Amino acid sequence: MAIRNLTGVSQFLLLGFSEELELQPFIFGLFFSMYLITVFGNLLIILAISSEAHLHTPMYFFLSNLSFVDICFTSTTIPKMLWNIQTQSKVITYEGCITQVYFFMLFAGLDILLLTVMAYDRFMAICHPLHYTVIMDPQLCELLVLVSWVINVLNSLLQGLSLLRLSFCTFLEIPHFSCELNQMIQLASSDTFLNNVVMYSGAVLLAGVSLKSGGPFAGILYSYSKIVSSIRRISSTQGKFKAFSTCASHLSVVLLFYCTSLGVYLSSAATHSSHSSATASLMYTVVTPMLNPFIYSLRNRDIKRALKRVCGIVGIKRPSVLGQMKRP
Repeated sequence: MAIRNLTGVSQFLLLGFSEELELQPFIFGLFFSMYLITVFGNLLIILAISSEAHLHTPMYFFLSNLSFVDICFTSTTIPKMLWNIQTQSKVITYEGCITQVYFFMLFAGLDILLLTVMAYDRFMAICHPLHYTVIMDPQLCELLVLVSWVINVLNSLLQGLSLLRLSFCTFLEIPHFSCELNQMIQLASSDTFLNNVVMYSGAVLLAGVSLKSGGPFAGILYSYSKIVSSIRRISSTQGKFKAFSTCASHLSVVLLFYCTSLGVYLSSAATHSSHSSATASLMYTVVTPMLNPFIYSLRNRDIKRALKRVCGIVGIKRPSVLGQMKRP
């Protein structure tokens, strides 16, 4: 098979999930519905938090940022997949693939770091309640989000630039619904040693960024170990329940994100099947961002009230506009 330099590569083929034509309308409808739910659900969370003054706290500030990142995370892959299904095309340009890798890594890394920052916020609120408002001031919250962005922008830029040195075959099929860094490196026809070094170094660097220990997941475990210890020292059952309820939604999202991510790697390692890996990766790229708004709204009374107020305002404004239009 002939080999071209990276400048000769113009497009790749994303194989997706199924090549059976009769399943394409079902797949399109399913993922289009999930994408709309993800976008509108997270937008409602952002709107509810921004419109309610009593929700302008560190916890909800981080939640609104997480909702924004989830929208962007899903938007890096699903619209392109829907477009390919609708147009009966599997083509993605070389530039489009590199861009998709960059933004996929950017928002996936932001998800991880924001979940870690939110765990630290809950740790401070439960374990150090008297110092919480002093330590978690708006400047620190904004700085934590800014640092998360800077770290992931630089890491994603480094990973994306490292792909530009690779050469690929003139005809390349990607057995996935999107371009992923690991897939691209495996399918390259040139030496990938440097790319593997950069990829794993970036992973180690990202894992080394934490507030209390050696990595995001370790930081989350540390925070919740301290939270559990503090809750156990509370004498009243009502006090324990109230303390736990403040972090229950975040804990549910963390478990969902890390369990689905772990499932992707375990399934790909056990089966060595790209198709099963693509199916499993849907859990944390599509399903988890879609479920996050439901988890936070169903288990949080403040979010419920804010959502009802926002939906009520929308419902009131719409009839009034219609009424004005009917007037002569």
